[in-house]
Amino acid sequence: MSKGKVCLAYSGGLDTSVILAWLLEQGYEVVAFMANIGQEEDFDAAKEKALAIGATKYVLVDVRDQFVNKVLFPAIQVNAIYENVYLLGTALARPVIAQAQIAVAEQEGCFAVTHGCTGKGNDQVRFELSFYALKPDIKVITPWREPSFFNRFAGRQALLDYATEKGIPVHQTKAKPWSTDENMAHISFEAGILEDPDHTPPKDMWKLTVDPQDAPDKPEDFTLEYKQGIPVKLTLADGSVVTEPVELFLTANAIARRNGVGRIDIVENRFIGIKSRGCYETPGLTILRRCHIDLEGLTLDREVRAIRDTFVTPSYSKLLYNGQYFTPECEYVRTMIAPSQKTVNGVVKARCYKGSLSILGRASSTEHLYDATESSMDELTGFEPVDATGFIAIQSIRVKKYGEKARKDGGSLEL
Repeated sequence: MSKGKVCLAYSGGLDTSVILAWLLEQGYEVVAFMANIGQEEDFDAAKEKALAIGATKYVLVDVRDQFVNKVLFPAIQVNAIYENVYLLGTALARPVIAQAQIAVAEQEGCFAVTHGCTGKGNDQVRFELSFYALKPDIKVITPWREPSFFNRFAGRQALLDYATEKGIPVHQTKAKPWSTDENMAHISFEAGILEDPDHTPPKDMWKLTVDPQDAPDKPEDFTLEYKQGIPVKLTLADGSVVTEPVELFLTANAIARRNGVGRIDIVENRFIGIKSRGCYETPGLTILRRCHIDLEGLTLDREVRAIRDTFVTPSYSKLLYNGQYFTPECEYVRTMIAPSQKTVNGVVKARCYKGSLSILGRASSTEHLYDATESSMDELTGFEPVDATGFIAIQSIRVKKYGEKARKDGGSLEL
């Protein structure tokens, strides 16, 4: 007798394939839900596998347009980043996936949702906080926190053995036991041999980007146009133009991927309180964010930028990383992104070459914060040079007092 119908966030990979089989063993009826969020996946094969394992139904939801317009573009506008290096590729996708999963669960009459997140990772928090915000009465089944599951599957080796026993085909092997998560913005690699932070990732691990040493010997130039901080036009070296949001993002991905741009290998602080080593490929987002930052230097007011960088960017990035997208504080912070971007309009010329991204120039026909004549060292315009004397005199008042106190106390200022 069935314990009821549950909606499983199914990736087609090792963990969720094993979880699907385990849920069936426990007596649940399972709807396998999958989000097309831009990952390179054979969705027909995933459907075939899920149904073969025993899922009652397989539901695929295309969320790419929502992902780009509602999450990725705002992340570019705010220059989202965690611990100064991670572009939040995994975290950015979770609110979109969670929202689609709850919709499928309601549509299919599921009393519970379930996922394949481990008990030590960030994603369990991201998914579950989103689930409870979107549907407060939902039940969440968490296999990796169930003793009957984690005692049986103590490690990836046990998962692989179980998959072999059940005839479940998986991409992971005993030679390559790391875990991956992919979407349009990035792919992550964790676990297995990567848990040694001093172990250099093998060359054949990386999936999306060409090894910078193997990238073309000729630089690739392109231009990006932004309106209110959102990329709206990408012009390639051959003159071809892309403007549709999803296609623009995919084209930026293609440029970065073939030139080896967007790889990082880091140790980060998980929300749950432990450190974790992760390798990430984030090609297109690296390009779009970096060019956006450069254009802000030309078009964004100094004090607006300071407030945004001090409060909005770190707050938004931390909330995304910690899985707190559907919270009152994140809703509040999100309202601050667009107003800061009203003047971020213009074009950036850039170049990719063997793993690097260089800015070649930037221009704006509508914003005039930068005045070449005023900034020139060769022209006496904008303000009189003698005016700087008064400016420095005012700025030096407190500095002089600082120096006087140091001398009075019998010391001196040192480097």
